[in-house]
Amino acid sequence: FKEPVSAPVRVTRLGLAGDAVCDTKNHGGPDQAVYLYGAPDYAWWSAQLGRELGPGTFGENLTLSELRSAELRVGDRLHFETVVLELSAPRIPCATLAARMGDPAFVKRFRRAERPGVYARVLQ
Repeated sequence: FKEPVSAPVRVTRLGLAGDAVCDTKNHGGPDQAVYLYGAPDYAWWSAQLGRELGPGTFGENLTLSELRSAELRVGDRLHFETVVLELSAPRIPCATLAARMGDPAFVKRFRRAERPGVYARVLQ
């Protein structure tokens, strides 16, 4: 499972340095180099589930304070100081997420919530 880090992390064409993608058949690669999730969606889930959820719970490797995934579109670009990401697809929940949440039915619940987070490719 993903754990937060406090130091800067290098962003490459295939993702964040030191970040492991275990299911490379269904995740990762240049079009899913970064998975972003936002604090507002975390707050919503925490209220729904009645417990705090920390960054990385949903498997993202970049948590953003203002990101609301339902407001984004494929093709949108996010510009940071030296990094440009292009959104490539909403997240498709998987068995790893269900295991992380301890609920085999969580994949369906996650999909119905329409707060998927978003995959991005690294342009710069």
